[in-house]
Amino acid sequence: MLRIGSGIDVHAFAEGVPLWLGGILIPHPRGLAGHSDGDAVVHALIDALLGAAGLGDIGDWFPSTDERWRGAPSTEMLRHVWKDLSAQDWRLENADLTIVAHEPRLAPFRQPMRQALADALSCPIGKISVKATTTDGLGALGRGEGVLATATVLLSLSE
Repeated sequence: MLRIGSGIDVHAFAEGVPLWLGGILIPHPRGLAGHSDGDAVVHALIDALLGAAGLGDIGDWFPSTDERWRGAPSTEMLRHVWKDLSAQDWRLENADLTIVAHEPRLAPFRQPMRQALADALSCPIGKISVKATTTDGLGALGRGEGVLATATVLLSLSE
């Protein structure tokens, strides 16, 4: 059985916090606001995985009222979800992620992101794709107010 899941997440930039995207720390004067580390890429991926498995969304698993996850690395949240999905015999076929941001320039960080996500999911890097684009100056993202990430995953389950 094959199941497709999609996820989307957006976070505003905030002063005084580090910028985590795709499981890596990126040098930038502002980070992303959030209950955890604000990693919109990992959050979109978690939602896509949970959606494909029919297991709710990131808010169900990690509500902002749960202090255990305040400031937590999003990759730890991803590992937690993937451990449960793997225990149910879900297998990742591939994950395709797109980051929409005016800043910072993300091309130099795509490969390290792929590796960090593959490590968190215990899968080969070839199963992870990370792309980046801008809105060409349009809207809040084009004004550099935040970052949006989308994720699409294909999971398989042996029956």
